[in-house]
Amino acid sequence: MDFSNNILETIGNTPLVKLNKIVAEIDALVLAKVETFNPGNSVKDRMAVKMIEDAEADGRLKPGGTIIEGTSGNTGMGLALVAIIKGYKLICVISDKQSKEKMDILRAVGAKVVVCPTDVEPTDPRSYYSVSKRLAEETPNSWYVNQYDNLSNSLAHYEQTGPEIWKQTEGKITHFVVGVGTGGTISGVGKYLKEKNPNIKIWGIDTYGSVFKKYHETGIFDENEIYSYITEGIGEDILPKNVDFSLIDGFTKVTDKDAAVYTRKIAMEEAIFVGNSAGACIKGLLQLKEHFKPDDVVVVLFHDSGSRYVGKMFNDDWMRERGFLEENVTKAEDVIKDHIDKELIVVRTEELVSHAIERMRKYKISQIPVVDINGFVGSVDETDLFRSYVADKNVAEKPIKEVMGKPFPIVKLGTPIEEVSKLFTKENDAVLVDLGNGSHHIITKYDIIGSIK
Repeated sequence: MDFSNNILETIGNTPLVKLNKIVAEIDALVLAKVETFNPGNSVKDRMAVKMIEDAEADGRLKPGGTIIEGTSGNTGMGLALVAIIKGYKLICVISDKQSKEKMDILRAVGAKVVVCPTDVEPTDPRSYYSVSKRLAEETPNSWYVNQYDNLSNSLAHYEQTGPEIWKQTEGKITHFVVGVGTGGTISGVGKYLKEKNPNIKIWGIDTYGSVFKKYHETGIFDENEIYSYITEGIGEDILPKNVDFSLIDGFTKVTDKDAAVYTRKIAMEEAIFVGNSAGACIKGLLQLKEHFKPDDVVVVLFHDSGSRYVGKMFNDDWMRERGFLEENVTKAEDVIKDHIDKELIVVRTEELVSHAIERMRKYKISQIPVVDINGFVGSVDETDLFRSYVADKNVAEKPIKEVMGKPFPIVKLGTPIEEVSKLFTKENDAVLVDLGNGSHHIITKYDIIGSIK
């Protein structure tokens, strides 16, 4: 009979799959190492086992102990599988930018999940680096994994992932492309491949808000480059010990939008349902296309499963809110289609200024059309009201007609967005759209900015 003694024995030997449509403009053979086939659905299963086994061997992790780790979710899943099989408790410290699916999955496999803010310095006591270390100090019989500086991480990929890729390509691989987070995958695989053939090129995919690319090119750790970003699993605001920059031939950076868009493209064009960093890798691959020749064999690693991002990159509303959906905005109605059914908030000429202010607060708006029995006769915005209040503290009890400005311009459905944009001036902050059924809707500068891709 052919069976595994436990789920951990199924880790590794993931397939190499030829990519076709999504890399059509690349003149080389492109193969994806699809790590979602691991039981924890990510590449992190490999190093989770290795780090725990090494810690057991040298006594850092003792029977019945508690494993503590700061994770973006995937390492936590790998550690959870090992903890279940080997009888350990697990505490995962995760940043609040990670998907809800990742947090729910960790809880589902018995991990205690502690959520920390993303937008803080690594040394801040609230950061997930600091909280992980503190919990390890406070928890009896515990072991802090520290995947960033734990060299068993890269060693797992040197011993497993690198040899698998070499064998699967029969040693014909010419380029390895992978997202860089802790650095374990790129450094472990890169070390093995370069020992086999020093001419193999190793390329890292970085994200905006991360320090890797500039540090590799200049040796400068530029804190000005550090800011919050959406892409999960790659990029860092620290320099992990697992990142061996001497093995990496270069980096390319990919935007949050491109990473999200290409994550969806992989699913739709290749029928491979993978995560956010895979999208970044494919866009990075396309940015590097001039480096590849027809006879090259390029291997790109897909870290994890798309199931962990169904509430984010695979959710139209989430994508639309961030301006990531590739939608054509050509007409007036395209700008407001997501809220075109909302009632237009107006104020009448004889109402008091205080009524307009109350409506602005209630509906969180900055401009309001003014109407009388004949239709639109004026407008008010928060800037005008503020200036009026500074000049006269009693303005709140005056009728709107005494402080209103000119009425907003009105356009018809189908008006080109270029024509609408021209109507915005220093004196005019909104445009009304005649919906053709006796009702109107408002377009603000915020709507126009939100439509820019």
